[in-house]
Amino acid sequence: MRMNDSCSISIVVDGDACPVKKEIAETALAFRVPVLLVSSYDHLQQPETGVTTIQVDRSDQSADLYIANHISRGDIVVTQDYGLAALALAKSCHVISFRGRIFHNSDIDFMLDSRHHQAKARKQGRYGKGPKKLVDEDRRFFQHKLTKLLHELQENVHP
Repeated sequence: MRMNDSCSISIVVDGDACPVKKEIAETALAFRVPVLLVSSYDHLQQPETGVTTIQVDRSDQSADLYIANHISRGDIVVTQDYGLAALALAKSCHVISFRGRIFHNSDIDFMLDSRHHQAKARKQGRYGKGPKKLVDEDRRFFQHKLTKLLHELQENVHP
């Protein structure tokens, strides 16, 4: 998936629950990197400069499957979903969470195992509080980490 021939990477966003769309669009525009925002038809996305929006059906994993089938080596995938993160890492993509956590091959197995144990606990009636609400400081941290990642990728490009 190359949205722009002059750019070797794209930022691909798991858009349904993404709270940092504005920060992604701003940062990508500054680096002239195209963004593909994938979400279900249930989520109306506001147009942003440099952002292409793809809407998929509302079934459970449609956005994740679309993303997994359209990412390429070197792309940046923005998601909270550990399963999608694992697929993206397997395709040699860079993965960052909505809170700015960079996912690595070395920790994805632990994260998937943790997700499995949490799902088992939920089935047994144990529920956690869920993630805390994103605040402005979290948004700035995410944007800082995305900017840093884009700088690093730009520096590693060999003409």
